[in-house]
Amino acid sequence: MDASELEQLAQAVAAGSLAPHELVERVRVDSVAELGYAQVDTLRGVRTGVSEVIYGAGKTAEQIAGIVGAMREAGQSRVLITRLDAGKAAELERLGCAFTFFEQARAGVVGDLPEADGNGEILVLTAGTSDVPVAEEAVLTARFLGNEVTCVHDAGVAGIHRLLRHGDEIARAQVIIAIAGMEGALPSVVGGLASCPVIAVPTSVGYGANLGGLTTLLAMVNSCASGVSVVNIDNGFGAAFQASLINHLPGRSA
Repeated sequence: MDASELEQLAQAVAAGSLAPHELVERVRVDSVAELGYAQVDTLRGVRTGVSEVIYGAGKTAEQIAGIVGAMREAGQSRVLITRLDAGKAAELERLGCAFTFFEQARAGVVGDLPEADGNGEILVLTAGTSDVPVAEEAVLTARFLGNEVTCVHDAGVAGIHRLLRHGDEIARAQVIIAIAGMEGALPSVVGGLASCPVIAVPTSVGYGANLGGLTTLLAMVNSCASGVSVVNIDNGFGAAFQASLINHLPGRSA
């Protein structure tokens, strides 16, 4: 059931052709598709504005295909599959699951990407080329959620002039996602330049004392710049989801 079908049921209640308890029962029954290995939340889009996303890691190709099928049957026109590797993507294709694989983003999209309908532009910044996979996950997720996205790579503070030359993009952004490993300094610098929220993404890029991104995470959490929030290590998806919510808030405009 999608939002339009729910609206039709609500209109039926208003017209008197459907009892209120019947609407409640229809919504309750249609809210979960039970697959045995997964309970697919088919009404998440109605409740939150964003339909359920499939986390591909740890699932078999057969399970992913089954969940996609349940979502499509429930009326979901597009599906995002995150953390999808090339081998599993090939298996999905052999199973007849129609989707587009974005290898750098480690993700797949069933259906077409929507037109942007956010209030402004999301800017994704990476400190270095090694952070690109996390950035690509963020870019694809933001576009999947209906946002205009600009991406600037390799703008870390080790050569700060590379960042400063993108002052126009920073100034016009509605939300900025700043992605960095090592010492995680990029979000703090961006936070001192931008007038919009900055979402920091620590990556697991760095030498031994980076501790798989933990050092970066703690550095970002301790940022002295106001307006900087932090998501988990390598979580480009989570950063983009949060950025999209901000970019779609009522009353905000570029």
